[in-house]
Amino acid sequence: MKCFRLVIVIGGLVVWGSLFSCSSASKAPPSAGTAETASPRHALHNVHRVNDRIVSGSVPEGGPGFDDLRDMGIRTVISVDGATPDIEAAQARGMRYVHIPVTYANVTNAQRLEIARAIRDLPGPVYVHCHHGKHRGPAAAAAAAVALGIMTPDEGIAFMKAAGTASNYQGLYACVSTAVVASAAEIDSAPADFPQVRRAHGLVAAMVEVDQAYELLGEIRAAEWQVPKTHPDLVPAAEAGRLTDNLRIGGEDPKCRDLGDDFVKRLAAAVEEASALEEGIVAGEPPESLDAKWKIVAASCKDCHATYRDRR
Repeated sequence: MKCFRLVIVIGGLVVWGSLFSCSSASKAPPSAGTAETASPRHALHNVHRVNDRIVSGSVPEGGPGFDDLRDMGIRTVISVDGATPDIEAAQARGMRYVHIPVTYANVTNAQRLEIARAIRDLPGPVYVHCHHGKHRGPAAAAAAAVALGIMTPDEGIAFMKAAGTASNYQGLYACVSTAVVASAAEIDSAPADFPQVRRAHGLVAAMVEVDQAYELLGEIRAAEWQVPKTHPDLVPAAEAGRLTDNLRIGGEDPKCRDLGDDFVKRLAAAVEEASALEEGIVAGEPPESLDAKWKIVAASCKDCHATYRDRR
């Protein structure tokens, strides 16, 4: 098979994209700041390398995804997504998980230092992932890389753009653009317990978050899918992402199975519908298109709520 390569320069940072690669996943990684898209045969998506120690990308899709990580030589996996990591799949392939969920609005300084410490202290290479591998994962990887002195803030921003981080997520860009190199003492101050699962969410708690995101999305819709003047701190794509995330988190609660197959199927469909709305906002679709997606989400939520609200 032939290899086709595209070279792009963004803000002085060379970005190399492998569109169809004949080489194996275990090849020597490219230089710092390189973006590398995984081959179609992989169960990973949006794979990007900061350097030979740090890689960002999507959540591994089952066993094949973790096989890909093993073939890449990954030793530690850091999830910044809200969903529960597949610890057993990672452990079966000689990898360990660290769970540091971040929001679409920001990677806090405490989280930045904790991720940086995990990258510094745990066996590498390290794979940092969110759900899709486009927004929170690249931002977290870049913020930690700046803290470790591996990237400058400008290089971190260029890395995020190459990874596909949407401009809508201004908070994610801000946390990288304002990041600074951390001292060894600052990184040492971060927790070193590195939990494999960090969650206080169950179905009920997740649905509280869903209700809040749903209400705020209603305000955003009333503003024709722009930031409402009465609520200037809102990020439309982030609220849609919060809705999607918490529907997925709620679906992990064993109580879902107690409610029966119908509820499980409804929740899975709701995740897809909310994700479509999120992607539409990120893509800048016109208001009428987003309205159509919103109506599907709203109808699904109302119907499910009417059927199951007294059984949660």
